[in-house]
Amino acid sequence: MKTIIHDFDPAVFEELFPETAQLTRLGTSEPPAVILSPMYPARPCIGCFGCWIKTPGSCVLPDSYQEMGKLLSRTSELVLISRCCYGGYSPYVKNVLDRSIGYIQPFFRIVHGEMHHVMRHDNRMAITTHFYGNSITKLEEETADRLAKANAVNFGASGCTVHFYQTPEQIRGNMA
Repeated sequence: MKTIIHDFDPAVFEELFPETAQLTRLGTSEPPAVILSPMYPARPCIGCFGCWIKTPGSCVLPDSYQEMGKLLSRTSELVLISRCCYGGYSPYVKNVLDRSIGYIQPFFRIVHGEMHHVMRHDNRMAITTHFYGNSITKLEEETADRLAKANAVNFGASGCTVHFYQTPEQIRGNMA
């Protein structure tokens, strides 16, 4: 299953990616894809670590993002589409990733000399990140590239690719 997390208004996403937008959205049993957008409000992570201690793998906040860990455990391909904000994700995409921390465990392992979390699931999804913004500096691009790749290692991804665009329209041909 493919999971797409983007920060566009749903109408803009449907205009840019009509074929992808036809895929089943959040709320169905086993869709070919799940598309998460700001249309589904996400409460911000409160940093309580309940997803590690009280309800392992599930967030304690009751909303549509409570089971992000389980959703990611069934994801074969994670696609992130985000405005590049100072070398990081947009607030919405960052919030969804924060709410996904239940996907991993609170314990650590060393991967290529870096400390990362121990995996809760055996899933090894591929991650593709598309950053857009008309004034991304070289330093912001380098920071965002490192961040996306470190997140992929932390999520135990099978692979990670990161792309940069000046406009969201330029992503259109790269949403295989």
